[in-house]
Amino acid sequence: MSLLSLIAALLLEQLHPLASRKYLFAWLSSYVHFFQQHFNAGEHKHGKIAWLIAVLLPLFGSAALYWLLYRVSPVFAWAFCVLVLYLTMGFRQFSHYFTGIHQALRDDDLEKARSLLSTWRGAPCHELNAGEVARVTIEEALLASHHHVFGVMVWFVMTMLLGLGPSGAVLYRLALFLNARWGKQDDAEFGEFGEFARQTYHWMEWLPLRLTAITFAIVGDFEDTVYCWRTQAQNWPDPEAGIVLASGAGALGVRLGQPIPQGGLPLDRPELGIGDEADADFMQSTVGLVWRALVFWMILLLLLSLATLVGG
Repeated sequence: MSLLSLIAALLLEQLHPLASRKYLFAWLSSYVHFFQQHFNAGEHKHGKIAWLIAVLLPLFGSAALYWLLYRVSPVFAWAFCVLVLYLTMGFRQFSHYFTGIHQALRDDDLEKARSLLSTWRGAPCHELNAGEVARVTIEEALLASHHHVFGVMVWFVMTMLLGLGPSGAVLYRLALFLNARWGKQDDAEFGEFGEFARQTYHWMEWLPLRLTAITFAIVGDFEDTVYCWRTQAQNWPDPEAGIVLASGAGALGVRLGQPIPQGGLPLDRPELGIGDEADADFMQSTVGLVWRALVFWMILLLLLSLATLVGG
């Protein structure tokens, strides 16, 4: 059921992208803000309680609904899995930015590429040249593919194997969202309230990050991927993001990171990867890398499903 659910959700998203996703995130923001408003007293225990209530309610709800639908009919349970995946994962959550930037660079329309990248990142990018735009766009695409596709898949498959339905996808995306809203906030405002969200997210990312990096190594340049992962990832300001970026850069044979201008001053960033400077051609190679990684995971799930059937 896991493989069929993933295939159906990805096909559905390609055929009919979720136009109302912004409303979903608006609702989620209000949901998270409610717990922040009523529990945030700047202490670790309050953040822990708020996180557990905010996450466990939809987690148990999705698992219970899956089991209820499964008792009625496995088809209903499968449809519910597809719906959850459709809402929580997919390329279309970021691919329109990537495609627009790529086409703008191909058309030598640097201003449009900068504008799209600024909107995507939520930070001004008007000082970047074409190579820097391509470099930062590849970085954003690698991280987005992990957060919106591979990380969701790992937790979805794990909870499906445990008989908890698609609750893993809900858990992962909520943990990601709460880390962004609580875990990454200034201590002066939040105190230790966001510490539990930050710690839990780091724990949940341990396996998905490494599976993503291993997959990039298998479908890309294996030796360079392993080298960049082992020697460069820990130098990135966020070592977890560094695993994805360093392994992706090694797999592509492109140089990422490096200083970029911001506010009239150079923003110091360590170099990731080895090989050539990023350009529009490497952006196309990034698309190929992500799709090869996805196909590889699908083949593994198919083999796992066949092994389960044979074993049964």
